[in-house]
Amino acid sequence: MSSQGATARRAAGGRFAELTGDLGILYGGDYNPEQWDRTTWREDVRLMAEAGVNLVTVGVFSWARYEPRPGVREFGWLDEVLGLLHAGGVAVDLATPTASPPPWLGRLHPDTLPVDADGVRLVAGSRNQFSPASRVYREHALSITRDLVDRYADHPAVRMWHVGNEFGQVCHGEESAVEFRRWLRARYGTIDALNEAWATTVWSQHYADFTEIVPPRRMPYHVNPSQALDFRRYSSDQLRTLYREQRDVIRAVDPERPVTTNLMGFFPLADYWSWAQDLDVVADDAYPDPGDPWAPADAALACDLMRSLGGGAPWMLMEAAVGSVSWRDHNLPKSPGRSRLEALQAVARGADGVCYFQWRASRAGAERFHSAMLPHAGPDTRVHDGVRKVGADLRRLRDVVGSPVPARVVLLFDWESWWAAEEQARPTDRLRTLEVLRSWYRVLWDAGVTVDLAHPDDVAVTGAAGYDVVLVPQSYLLSVDAARGLASAASRGASVVVGPFTGVADENAHVRTGRSPVLLRDLLGVSGEEWVPLPDDGVPLTLDETWPHGGAEPSGGAQGDGHRATILGELLRADDAQVLATFDGGHLAGGAAVTRRSHGAGATWYVGTVLPGPLLRDVLVDAWERAGVTGVLGRVRTASGVEAVHRGHAVFLLNHSERPATIRLESAMTDLISGVNCTDTTTIPALDAAVLVPREA
Repeated sequence: MSSQGATARRAAGGRFAELTGDLGILYGGDYNPEQWDRTTWREDVRLMAEAGVNLVTVGVFSWARYEPRPGVREFGWLDEVLGLLHAGGVAVDLATPTASPPPWLGRLHPDTLPVDADGVRLVAGSRNQFSPASRVYREHALSITRDLVDRYADHPAVRMWHVGNEFGQVCHGEESAVEFRRWLRARYGTIDALNEAWATTVWSQHYADFTEIVPPRRMPYHVNPSQALDFRRYSSDQLRTLYREQRDVIRAVDPERPVTTNLMGFFPLADYWSWAQDLDVVADDAYPDPGDPWAPADAALACDLMRSLGGGAPWMLMEAAVGSVSWRDHNLPKSPGRSRLEALQAVARGADGVCYFQWRASRAGAERFHSAMLPHAGPDTRVHDGVRKVGADLRRLRDVVGSPVPARVVLLFDWESWWAAEEQARPTDRLRTLEVLRSWYRVLWDAGVTVDLAHPDDVAVTGAAGYDVVLVPQSYLLSVDAARGLASAASRGASVVVGPFTGVADENAHVRTGRSPVLLRDLLGVSGEEWVPLPDDGVPLTLDETWPHGGAEPSGGAQGDGHRATILGELLRADDAQVLATFDGGHLAGGAAVTRRSHGAGATWYVGTVLPGPLLRDVLVDAWERAGVTGVLGRVRTASGVEAVHRGHAVFLLNHSERPATIRLESAMTDLISGVNCTDTTTIPALDAAVLVPREA
């Protein structure tokens, strides 16, 4: 997000701050009263109040109930529901129901239904059954939105607006082709400029006119990667247009209440950097897999992304699972303890709202086995008891509302680079952008080093001002300005660490010619000539005697034991850099794998391969220690499995392990959750947490 966009986003966030200032940390979930009778509605409101619920999202999938036939409006039932919720002290995040059109729309207007890359038109009967390019769909969506807002903009229960749901639809049909061509004309102006950007001299793909262009569909062989990248950009922008159209309808009638939609973490079909400035509050749907041992770290990364999208402003967890989900192949349950830790983790990393899907478990439909705050077995259950405990915890943490989460380290991530890096016909399909990003982040998470995320072009504008460490795990696309920004950061004293397959291509996904990474050669002091996939068992590395250990114990035993590079390497020459590790065998034998170089007042590292965890940790610890960075501002020392985050005046300690952990403290603290005073140490039980603040004198 640009600095101007971040400023606008923070100003818009004032609407959200007013809401949380009134209600405290928002707590609740999706509520689907249309699935239940009136007696159940009354029971729900009573149980919500007892559980500490203060916000529910209503109407996400209610379009067919609102408009059972074209032009008919049935809002009476919603009048009653909103009245009951308001009387019970529960605020409403009222959704436009446009994510799931009623079946009659697709039957009467089959052109509103999406077409997949094989040319198959999908049918109604599930959800998301619309083409984002369909003007007929959009007219109907705006009509129901307009009537909903006109009726409820002044309702005292409605405190926030929620547009659509999990925007992620893609269409390859004819109407989408027309919209894609319009988008391309706006981007390139002339067909000659497009031919240049798409390099259509390759494989005789030259276009004489925009009308010849279609979305990437099933083709005999590989799709032009530049065309594929532009279609991803267009698809994200088209979805954002849908959001903006409905947002503008709401804003015209109700300029006061915050408007948002639910994002989905590192979702591959929309570039959230471009979306963020349109949201009054960033909201996320997060469903970590309880069977994944790295789930807590990966969930923390998604939290940090959401906070960063909003320029550091508070965000909200819009959806999570209390227990198991219904869409994985093997839906492992989540204990109340883990669910509670995920809620506290979100708050620790800047969330001022924690909500679940959904309040009451559905008896029927595709989500009948999805967990809920109120399960099929009713309130006298372990799950619902856990829900009430989370509600009580969040009430105790009201003082952290609005507090910032300080970070001195920034990770660069770019959706467009991710898209381009994983197109077909690259050196290896085993190098996955998110896997590299997560492996780097896990090192920082484990050490209690808090991280912000940023788009590489933000560094071009700011030079990463305010950050002492700049990490670039993998950025396949890199602009000239971003490269200059990295050099500026190092010159002023930052540690800059660059990972493999970075700076390979320009904004059109054309490979930059010359020794790689072309734009970063002078900064890193290395130059390469070939990217090389590595054998399945990797390639051994020889570490130089100056290899950093970051103040910790050495990473392995004898040279080569556990020191193996994997997936991809680069035939590198150290032109003006110290070689810290070399490849010991194979095609890259004797070549540099990891280097370090002084630059201005700072330093740069190049990691030209995928390192095993311990070696990657050594490099990153070396970088952040040279920059004077410590975990959680040095206030506490973490133990294995304990996540530590500093928010405002509070230190969150989350024990994700199955055993108690004793943490040594540097000053007297009080636990906001338990009320216990701690002096030298605090012991956190397994799957439990403490939120420590300085003890009052």
